[in-house]
Amino acid sequence: MSGKKHMNLSYSIPANISEGFKKRGNLDKVRFMNIAQGSLEECRYYLILTNDLGYGKNSELLFQIEEVSKLLEAYSGSILTPDS
Repeated sequence: MSGKKHMNLSYSIPANISEGFKKRGNLDKVRFMNIAQGSLEECRYYLILTNDLGYGKNSELLFQIEEVSKLLEAYSGSILTPDS
């Protein structure tokens, strides 16, 4: 994975969260959180691949991705079910 591709992915995650936050409709908000989640999962894939190819250890980054993923899931869930 090129450094530029990784930077684009890492920028798209918070950019989509920010854009979704400002949307008025709940479905629009969740759609942008889902796009951010997709970019996050792509980052996870590339980190696993770099580890498998022996380019370096990145267990801390993978842990952080998992934490962000949980937060995005919880936030999306709370948007869709605001009374729970």
